[in-house]
Parts: sequence; structure tokens; C-alpha cells
Amino acid sequence: MNVRHRLRTALALVVTFALSIMVAIGMAAIATPFPAWADEAQPVTLVAFGDSLTAGYGVKASEAFPAQLQMALQAKGYKVTIVNAGVSGDTTADGLRRFDWAMQPKPDGVILELGANDALRGIDPKEPGANLDKMLSALKSLDVPVLLTGMKAPNNWGDDYAKAFDAIYTDLAAKYGVPLYPFFLDGVALDPGFSQPDGLHPTASGIGEVVKRIMPEVEALVQRISQRKTAAK
Repeated sequence: MNVRHRLRTALALVVTFALSIMVAIGMAAIATPFPAWADEAQPVTLVAFGDSLTAGYGVKASEAFPAQLQMALQAKGYKVTIVNAGVSGDTTADGLRRFDWAMQPKPDGVILELGANDALRGIDPKEPGANLDKMLSALKSLDVPVLLTGMKAPNNWGDDYAKAFDAIYTDLAAKYGVPLYPFFLDGVALDPGFSQPDGLHPTASGIGEVVKRIMPEVEALVQRISQRKTAAK
């Protein structure tokens, strides 16, 4: 009986020790699912303003760029809502015409993605440059932080056109002192594994790749906005 009692006691101690470790691990996971700053971060609303690349042409609404980006940010602990203000087929001129009402109510920040359709149509780069300039000027007046995303002109318009068009984004980013993600479709454009049959629009997985690559710049934007909102309280 004495031996059995000792065995039962030892087994009970082992089970109790194992359970205490499991509880401790579980509590730690519950207590710190996100970085320490996450609980103090202010909710942020971003407007993704663009064309079909933002709207999510050919994919489900839940697979569009704004939706996938929002899910990726929330998974990292950010309190972010991203409004999909993309319209398929929009040029920068189209975007400018709807810009004012798209900024109502005033968002905390904007991801500006326009210009692809201007380039595809061979529109004089001065026009999209002027249109984007007006949007950035308006955002500056509204005191709304922005992440500008660049586009690349197709090769069929020649080197001179490509140089003039591609320079639009670097020049405007420098003029307004805003962060620039140089090419929205970086790592995705012309990749059959990431492109829809039209060869222009990304698939859901292609959009996921865009999100992964642009994430550091968007995180920096969100953190800057959150810090500013916290300081203003």
C-alpha cells in the first residue's frame, strides 16, 4: 500500500506540473497575442483610392487589395479599416473628378494608386502628372497622410515616353515629401503565376503578393497616423 501511495503521489505531481506549464503557456498566448503597442494604438481608417488594381477587377471583393491588406494588418494587431475607393477603368482624370467626394468623410490616410490606364492609353505624361499633383495638393491641404504608389509605362510607347511617365511619381513624391512605393505591381506584373488571362490584372494570389511587398510602407503609414492621433488626445 505504501508503494502504491507513493506512485499515486508521484503521478499526481507530474500531472499537476504538466498542467501548470500548459496553463502558463496558454495564458501567455492570451495575454500577448500582438505587439505591446497594439493595445494603445488608435483605430485608423485608410482610403485606398485607385483604379481596377485597387477595386479588385476579376476577383471576389474579399480578395481585392483593400480587403487583403486590411486582413494582413489586423492579423498583426493593427486596428485598421480600409475603404475600397477603386473604380475599374479610371484614369487620373476620372479619379480627380470623384476625388473630393471620395474623401468624405475625411479619412486618416490615403493609399493613392492611379495612372495605369493613362499609360495604357498613351496619354501625355503631363496630364496624369498634373492630375496627381492636384490630388496630392488637396491631401496636403486636408492634412491627410498619403502613401503614393507608382506605375510603369508599357514598353510599346518607347523609351522617351516611359522615362517621362515613370518620373511622375518620383518627382511628385519629392515635391510633397510623401513616401513612395515605386511600382504597385512589383514582383507581380507579367508573371503568369500571378496574372489573370488578360495579362494585366493580378489574381487573388497576385494581390496577396502585392500586399506582402507593400506591407512595410503601409505599416509605417499606419504607425505614423496612430502616433499622431494618440498625441492629439
